[in-house]
Amino acid sequence: MLFVLCAVAAVAADINGKWVAQIPGRDGTPMEQTFMFKVAGDQVTGTLTTQQGSQEISEGKLSGNDLSFAVVTKRNEREMKNLYKGVVSGTEIQFTRTRAPGAGGQGGGGGGGRGGAPVTFTAKKAS
Repeated sequence: MLFVLCAVAAVAADINGKWVAQIPGRDGTPMEQTFMFKVAGDQVTGTLTTQQGSQEISEGKLSGNDLSFAVVTKRNEREMKNLYKGVVSGTEIQFTRTRAPGAGGQGGGGGGGRGGAPVTFTAKKAS
């Protein structure tokens, strides 16, 4: 019986498809972001779409209800890597986004080389 309980606990959440979030911008104005996830085993791929365009999701992992991935954006020949960690609960994902240490160079917004302040937000499954 214990084996069955452990096997049930190890089942990953179903995040395949479209998720939409309102993320606070630098001035506090919400900006819509759309995540398209595709899961194969514990690997997660997909895209993040914003007003500036789409970027590929990389380094994606799903373990039970815990989701993590990275998104690299390029601006003015500089790369910025954002790290996303989320917890899936039904039709919502509670996310924390941080800037990777050293990402974005000096004055790259969000703290430049210091990693920036974490941003928390909720994504909801689109129907």
